[in-house]
Amino acid sequence: MVELGYTLSSEEFGPNELVNLAARAEEVGFSFAVISDHFHPWISRQGNSPFVWAVIGGVSQATSRLRLGTGVTCPLIRIHPAIVAQAAATAAAMMPNRFFLGVGTGENLNEHVLGDRWPPIELRQEMLEEAVAVIRELWQGGLQTHYGDYYVVEDAQIFTLPEQLPPIYVAASGPSSAKLAGELGEGLISTAPSKEITESFERANGGGKPKYAQMTVCWAENEADARKTALEWWPLAGMPGALNAELPTPGHFGAVAETITEDDIVKEVVCGPDPQKHLEKIQSYVEAGFDHVYLHQVGPEQGGFLEFCQRQILPAFAAVT
Repeated sequence: MVELGYTLSSEEFGPNELVNLAARAEEVGFSFAVISDHFHPWISRQGNSPFVWAVIGGVSQATSRLRLGTGVTCPLIRIHPAIVAQAAATAAAMMPNRFFLGVGTGENLNEHVLGDRWPPIELRQEMLEEAVAVIRELWQGGLQTHYGDYYVVEDAQIFTLPEQLPPIYVAASGPSSAKLAGELGEGLISTAPSKEITESFERANGGGKPKYAQMTVCWAENEADARKTALEWWPLAGMPGALNAELPTPGHFGAVAETITEDDIVKEVVCGPDPQKHLEKIQSYVEAGFDHVYLHQVGPEQGGFLEFCQRQILPAFAAVT
């Protein structure tokens, strides 16, 4: 079986809109949502990037059943892992058994803003391992001190802890990071229907742990409009994956976006109103080994997409699994 979720795109919507979309996603029948955690949008056209932890507080009060996780938070540079530990503990206290912390090695786009050096991926993976250790130490309660290779915590205690700690899911985009996710996390987060990623995760102590993947789509009344919207709002779907972690500003992403075409986009993004195309793409994630798939509808037309999911995707999906 697979659970379907909804993406709260912080790059495309302001905080109040995100809270309202979460409530609507719960209403139409999604069991979970995943919210992006950025300082900048990918491109200026997207136009937003609210502070995710404030938005999570709003979602906690606007929903009663919807599970929510960050997709994903980088606890390495811009935000110290001790602060992430406190923020996630508060979120979990506000959403008992409904919150999970998704973490990853981040992007230069968000992490350079305080003037810090952007480390290579191998170093960031080491930092992530220690950052997760810091978070878990603080979640034990009591006074904690940590002197590590990358982080220092002195005489710190998180007083507001949930009755049940949230699970930590780790993002992966390839076999190496999937191995780390299996060793480090209670679950996997990815974006591609890659069996190589899920198998690497499972071999590295990931067996039996949940596996989440984001699937980007663009629903519209007709495919031509969907293609145009996807190119306008989410050109990074057609960009080489390595650029996503390395480019430093929305302007840089915008410059690369000028080289992307609609044909590039539709190779990666399901566009249009045909439910069968959406269902088939979801099934490709299931066949790759994912048991949670969260749908990212690109662009401003969220209401029509949620109604489409309520009518055509959520009820029909059992038939294709």
